[in-house]
Amino acid sequence: MTKISTVEARDQFAEVVNRAAYGKERIVLTRRGKELAAVVPIEDLASLEKLEDRLDLEAARRAWAEQGKKPPASWKKAKKRLGLK
Repeated sequence: MTKISTVEARDQFAEVVNRAAYGKERIVLTRRGKELAAVVPIEDLASLEKLEDRLDLEAARRAWAEQGKKPPASWKKAKKRLGLK
């Protein structure tokens, strides 16, 4: 994983974006030696969001189970019941 300063990233913005987008490189931006943010390929972001969604769903199911209740109906069934399209 490459680390560059925010100053370098600003000066080489197009190159940094291209390295992430086309080279599938993960680039960590630093300020005064401290890791601050990252530029990652869009596929990495999509994978991270899917993982977060899965973890959120598991947490919600655990919360419902702890209450001894079943989760509410699916969104499709709820929309139908409410007369939404």
